[in-house]
Amino acid sequence: MSPDHTAPRRRLLLKSLATLPLALPFASAKAAESRHLAFRHTHTDEHLKLVYRDGRGYVQPALERMNWLLRDFRTGEAARMDPRLYDLLHALNLVCGGGTFEIVSGYRSPATNAMLRKTGGGGVARRSLHMDGKAIDIRLTGFDTARLRDAALALGGGGIGYYPESDFLHLDTGPVRSWGPKAA
Repeated sequence: MSPDHTAPRRRLLLKSLATLPLALPFASAKAAESRHLAFRHTHTDEHLKLVYRDGRGYVQPALERMNWLLRDFRTGEAARMDPRLYDLLHALNLVCGGGTFEIVSGYRSPATNAMLRKTGGGGVARRSLHMDGKAIDIRLTGFDTARLRDAALALGGGGIGYYPESDFLHLDTGPVRSWGPKAA
C-alpha cells in the first residue's frame, strides 16, 4: 500500500477513536435504563414487583408473569397483554411519584365480559379492549384517583375512563379518548 493511501485511513481511525469516549457514556446509560412496575391484585391479593424492560428491550419472563397476574381471575384464563400498556403504566407511575398499582381488572374472557355486561349495570363495552389484552382498570396506592385521571389525561395516550363511584381508572392502548367526570 502506498503512503498516500494509509494517511487517510489512519486519520479516519483516529477520528473514530476520538469519538469513542463520548459514545460510551450514552451506550452504558441506555443499557442501564430499566423500567419497573409494582402491582397488587385487588381480587386475588397477589403481589408482583419486577423489571419488565431493560436496555435491551422487554424482558419476556417478566411479561409472562404480568400476563398471568392480569388474567381473568373468574375463569383463570390468561392472555398476552399489550406491552404498550405496561409502558403507559410506567409513564403514569413516573409522573405520579411511584407506588403500587392496584389491579381491579386486567384481561377479561369473552364469557366474563358478557356476564359483566348483563349484571354490571352498564359501563362494559360489548367489544371491550380488556378482551384483547389492551386495557386495565387500576388505582395507585396512596394517590387520589381523580388526580391519577388528570395525570393520565396529561400523558395523552390511549383511552382513559374515570369511575369515581367505584374509585378506579380504566386505561387502554386504543385510540385517544376519555370518558367519565372531568376535572373541575
